[in-house]
Amino acid sequence: MRSLIPFLYLLLIAGASDHTMPFMEYLDQNHLVCLKWGFDNLEGNITFKLIVNTTGWVGFGFSPNGGMAGSDIVMGGLGTGGTYFADYHATGNSMPLMDQQQSYTLLSLNESDGQTIITFQRTIQSCDDQDVHITAQPIKLIYAYGPTDDIAYHQARRGTKEVNLLNYMTRTTLTSVSYLSATVDSITVPSSQTYYHCKVMKFPTLNTKHHIYLVEPVIEHHDMVHHMLLYRCPSFVTEPYDKPCYRGDIGDACFRVVAAWGVGGGVFELPENAGIPVGGEDSDTLYRLEIHYNNPNRETGRTDSSGLRLYYTAQLRQHDVGILPTGLLHFDKMQYNIPPKAPRFHTYGVCNTTIISQFVNPLPDLQVFAVLLHTHLAGRKVRVGHYRSGKQIDFLGLDENYDFEIQQIINLGNIKTIQQGDEIAVECTYNTTNRVGVTKMGLATTDEMCLAFLLYYPAIEISLCISHPNTTHPLMSRSYRTSVVTIPSDLEIAEYEGLLKAVPQIQMAVNDQSQLSSYKNGFVREMMKTPTVTCQNNKASSRLGTSWIVNPARFTLLLLWIAKM
Repeated sequence: MRSLIPFLYLLLIAGASDHTMPFMEYLDQNHLVCLKWGFDNLEGNITFKLIVNTTGWVGFGFSPNGGMAGSDIVMGGLGTGGTYFADYHATGNSMPLMDQQQSYTLLSLNESDGQTIITFQRTIQSCDDQDVHITAQPIKLIYAYGPTDDIAYHQARRGTKEVNLLNYMTRTTLTSVSYLSATVDSITVPSSQTYYHCKVMKFPTLNTKHHIYLVEPVIEHHDMVHHMLLYRCPSFVTEPYDKPCYRGDIGDACFRVVAAWGVGGGVFELPENAGIPVGGEDSDTLYRLEIHYNNPNRETGRTDSSGLRLYYTAQLRQHDVGILPTGLLHFDKMQYNIPPKAPRFHTYGVCNTTIISQFVNPLPDLQVFAVLLHTHLAGRKVRVGHYRSGKQIDFLGLDENYDFEIQQIINLGNIKTIQQGDEIAVECTYNTTNRVGVTKMGLATTDEMCLAFLLYYPAIEISLCISHPNTTHPLMSRSYRTSVVTIPSDLEIAEYEGLLKAVPQIQMAVNDQSQLSSYKNGFVREMMKTPTVTCQNNKASSRLGTSWIVNPARFTLLLLWIAKM
């Protein structure tokens, strides 16, 4: 009987927390081949760690269809002659050819307790035609390995698995289908272009704390339901109701976002170590479901019963998840208009976490793992900058090609840590060249918003952290506040945008009991350029200071291996 020690060791190191590579999949049913990965952004590098239960050779790659033909492969190991590792491509069921350009950089390779552990890196948007490009769609991963460093027929030690590397969602096997239903029931959608409906409700009692681990949208009319938000209500909201939103009802004070869905999104599953808390001491808490209906044709007589299903478990996870809305205040009474005929107009909202620490002190490190970006029809780009000690250190979210019809929650490539005193800035870029009147910041589909919903753990009792430029500041002369009512010149647009960015930001944080903390002297810092990819020839591929070593004799039996892939 084979020893369990290597298998248990594989489980131990595979499950270890690594913020730079937070995603993990076993590629085989016996959990002998583990892949971990992470990335900085969708236009940067992606790093892989392959952990295999062998001390022989290891092969891993990307395949168009799960087979060898057209696949992009790396192979390596630690033999008697030292480390060997190289980049190959397969043209068919024949020996893979070594790439002229070595696109993969070996970061580390070692053997320990019967395992081979290889860490390597490549650019996501590879510039090499001999590489398979990684996109936001699922990709077929292939692997094979042998018991020795002589690369030969792998027998049953191979396989394939389809994984979405850039927008990874874990797949939990549902042992029991227990869910809370937050839906409306045959409400009549009015003929107005924009309609917000709110249902304040109480969930069935859960006597002990549970964790929501999966949120599933239930959409009856995909052509009308634009987005849905589920809010947790403060303790003073005690009566359910089912009516239009934002009419001065007490439920308008429910601001703590629990779950979110945007048009084009699907089922969202939380990381294995985190869940949204529900029940227990909060069993009497009410929740507000907000549904935004977009009815551009102003149809009449349509009813809808859409909403969310929240799948929960009594098996608590390590962390409670929170959602922090950041960006620009859109309930605008301070005359913030986006001018017409502007090919690129930028708005900004900021959050200095010092304002949060007025409610939560000390502020724990917030581990951000996903983001939902949100604008309306004029939005073209959204960027979320992360600043520490006055300097930008990262992007918390980035979409250079924003699509109003695809607003899904995006898993980040690695865990981003927000510390006390850090600042967050949300930049939105709009195009209003097809508009002749000003665009207001507001709720209507034809209005605009600029928001980023940050999914993080551990959850803190903060509902939102947003800002608004002080448009009554002396720098904002009345001429600039009113000149955008007519068609402005390019110079006027640039000056107006510059002033809105230069004046102090009025920052606001709201806690779970709808208490407000504000700070009037925030400001917008410069945001770095979006990282770009340049083609590089990485022939000297190893950072270990050793070149790859390949013994051609090891490939003498490779044809058999290929034929079985």
